[in-house]
Amino acid sequence: MYIGRVVGHATSTVKHPSMKGCKLLLVMALQGDGRTIEGDPILVVDKLGAGKGDMVMVTSDGIGAREMLGCKNSPVRWTVLGIRDKR
Repeated sequence: MYIGRVVGHATSTVKHPSMKGCKLLLVMALQGDGRTIEGDPILVVDKLGAGKGDMVMVTSDGIGAREMLGCKNSPVRWTVLGIRDKR
């Protein structure tokens, strides 16, 4: 699990049926200071409504993702767990 910033979104003409109604976001991990970007962007599935510039909590728990989507064979691994309130 980590905190990241949404830097964009992705569009797909074909998605796995379990991802219907979900947005695909590009999220950059942040270091402990909450400002410094670390690594490459990750493609994340979002059902909470995060947008570009939002800070989000992201998890790589595939089992949790499949439970959230209600599909035992979903290929989803990375999901948004929460969106940080704006200050």
